[in-house]
Amino acid sequence: MPQRVQVRLRGIVQGVGFRPFVYNLAQRLNLAGYVLNDSSGLVAEVEGPHAAVEAFLKALENEHPPLAWIQDRTVTSLPLTGDLGFFIRPSLAETGRFALVSPDIATCAECLADCTGPDNRRYGYAFTNCTNCGPRYTIIRDIPYDRPHTTMADFAMCQMCRAEYHDPANRRFHAQPNACPACGPALSAEIAEAQRRLADGEILAIKGLGGFHLACDARNAAAVARLRARKRRSDKPFAVMVRNLEAAHELCAVDHEAARALSGPRRPIVILPRREGARLPELIAPRNPALGVMLPYTPLHHLLFRGAAFAALVMTSGNLSEEPIVVDNQDAHERLGEVADWFLVHNRDIYMRADDSVVRMFEGEERVMRRSRGYAPQTLDVGRGLPELLACGGELKNVFCLTKGTHAILSQHIGDLENYETLVFFEETLANLKKLFRVTPRAVAYDLHPGYLSTRYALGLPGLEKFGVQHHHAHIASCMAENGLTGEVIGVAMDGTGYGEDGAIWGGEFLLASYAGFTRRAHLRYVPLAGGDAAVREPWRSALGYPGASERLTGVPEQRIRAGQAAIELEAIVDPSCEESYPFDIAGEELDFRPMMQRILTETAPPPVVAARFHNTLAHAIHEMCLRLRRESGLNRVCLSGGTFQNMRLLGLTARALRASRFELFLHRNVPPNDGGIALGQAVIAAQRMK
Repeated sequence: MPQRVQVRLRGIVQGVGFRPFVYNLAQRLNLAGYVLNDSSGLVAEVEGPHAAVEAFLKALENEHPPLAWIQDRTVTSLPLTGDLGFFIRPSLAETGRFALVSPDIATCAECLADCTGPDNRRYGYAFTNCTNCGPRYTIIRDIPYDRPHTTMADFAMCQMCRAEYHDPANRRFHAQPNACPACGPALSAEIAEAQRRLADGEILAIKGLGGFHLACDARNAAAVARLRARKRRSDKPFAVMVRNLEAAHELCAVDHEAARALSGPRRPIVILPRREGARLPELIAPRNPALGVMLPYTPLHHLLFRGAAFAALVMTSGNLSEEPIVVDNQDAHERLGEVADWFLVHNRDIYMRADDSVVRMFEGEERVMRRSRGYAPQTLDVGRGLPELLACGGELKNVFCLTKGTHAILSQHIGDLENYETLVFFEETLANLKKLFRVTPRAVAYDLHPGYLSTRYALGLPGLEKFGVQHHHAHIASCMAENGLTGEVIGVAMDGTGYGEDGAIWGGEFLLASYAGFTRRAHLRYVPLAGGDAAVREPWRSALGYPGASERLTGVPEQRIRAGQAAIELEAIVDPSCEESYPFDIAGEELDFRPMMQRILTETAPPPVVAARFHNTLAHAIHEMCLRLRRESGLNRVCLSGGTFQNMRLLGLTARALRASRFELFLHRNVPPNDGGIALGQAVIAAQRMK
């Protein structure tokens, strides 16, 4: 018996080749009907024999395009219409409804073959793409995802590209950024000229997918030193882009899981152990045995390496210290003119800037440290309906969060929200995501710290209900939300600073927490902070709060080391064979490390042993405190959050100890453990309070 059904799909189903897939599937099964994009996803109606319709529905689940993500599917029976043929209908824009937007996707193997094949009409073309790869979020102005709603609107397809676009058998069928050298975006100069200048030691500003990069030959020590000096970047590591996986293996220890992360469609920067004899200048990553490595993710990157004398390039964000990544050609010349020797730009506008994402590998999985290109704006499904609200995040590593339905919509990495330029980036990204996801916030959540720009911004928004959320509570709620937890957990939040409910600066917190609230059950003992908030960036100031530290630290160059670099160097020098630890005290609710500090300040053990004992002591203390809290509360679930747990040595020691004691342990994966993840926690806490 014939039948007709309507299928509605929500999720990432636009911009990933889903309409062509549905069209070809219907043709294969001899089904009539249509498919279209609307403002909430994809709609298809099919009519034909019952067996063919059932095969169609099964194939939607099992054979859909690899970049698609079906969040939910609704199937409705309809009366027969007697349609003949199957068609792709024009997209429908509907007020108030939204569809999920795909992140930008790295160049697929077929497009790489196109732009590197001498007989292909796209040979050497830096903007080759198809439905399986290419720009998405960075060029989309609005939904539905059609070319007029992107920054490709100004490029009319030539006859050959139009033929591909309308050919159901072609993988560029309805590929919105489709282009070729005859009709698409163009570079300002030949790639061969860029290769020559890089090989000669020049610093280039290169316009990429989500913004500009500053690039130089990674093996040229003089070029790296000039770039570090001109960019005013004292010690923060530079990311390195390598030609291919083989080149990555030459520089770093790359296991199977790391290789998969490097070569996957997201193409993040992956932080990996540097090999002995990697022959890279020390200034790439000063005093750091790890290296941030990524593979080419656009045709332009691939073509830069093709036939070049270099196999590795420093590829760092195109900005000055503490400013957002530059996206506009004229702005790039103005802001980067004193840094770059030469510019390679193009004439396709970047609508949304997106920096490179950063991950570390732990227990065979990617752990996101900076969530941006390739990840944003993919939503997180929190498993329950949320009111529409805005969570403004924190000050450092700022990311904000919007909510709609069951979706938590995290922005890309904004940066340290401390200046006007970054605030403008925050506001333009917020306006865009509100438009794309049709969000009209009823409330705003913010950090309790009165000096944060994000807090002042939230408090200045008119007409919205306001919810202040304690920093460490937000960390734990973020981990809970990512792992789909409800109820109460033991939360261990370890990070630099967070404004406490008592007006003091908190840092290492042990909470019994739920979305509805928390009880602070233990914490690091308070010590004076020399310079107040300045101690966040200059860790030597924190040490001055311990007796005897002032004599040992005063006047040494390490005073200039920033907090993140100090933590990197401490982790880097650990002697992994050392299992010893220092004494510490637990007095009531206080975890007191004065005994440890006294030993560190008076003993003469080599630094790798001191560093190992320090890490072991902190892990033992966390474990002991969790045991105490389990005995007192009966809770067995532990969430670890906070930037301190970016330290893989500490995370590994702590995780092993807790699991050995049969705790249920929950960690971050897709949301950063650092302050880039607290907006998610703020959002779910505020949503709970709104009930």
